[in-house]
Amino acid sequence: MAALPQQGLTIGDLAARTGLAVSAIRFYETHGILAPLRNEGGHRRYARSDIRRISFVIAAQRLGFPLAEIAEHLAHLPPHKALSKADWQRISTAFGQEIDRRIADLQRLRARLDGCIGCGCLSLENCHLYNPDDAAAAGGPGPQRAYHD
Repeated sequence: MAALPQQGLTIGDLAARTGLAVSAIRFYETHGILAPLRNEGGHRRYARSDIRRISFVIAAQRLGFPLAEIAEHLAHLPPHKALSKADWQRISTAFGQEIDRRIADLQRLRARLDGCIGCGCLSLENCHLYNPDDAAAAGGPGPQRAYHD
């Protein structure tokens, strides 16, 4: 590995700047999110751009994106330098599409729940959540799910 100048950030510096534990930073390394260089003494040194990279990971995780998916997006980007506006735009567009899909799924779920609250349909003939297309009817009359759950 190439050596990074002594002035690169130490793992402690990176932890202090990002609010993460040192163990979390090492965990991100094992997933390929960070790739520190080593100084002449063999100590990890991080680029200042790694602060932004970690901030992105934290934000993406808070939005519910799995670490593997985040790492996949970052794997195609240049390490040890700030990402370009085009890089961030590409990732942002992909994440935005996924967020839009999740919102649509949640809106469909909410619409279906509104129809079920208080309806008391024990036969589940019309329930879009538990009995789509009345599949439970094949089991016989009455609340089939209640009998078998």
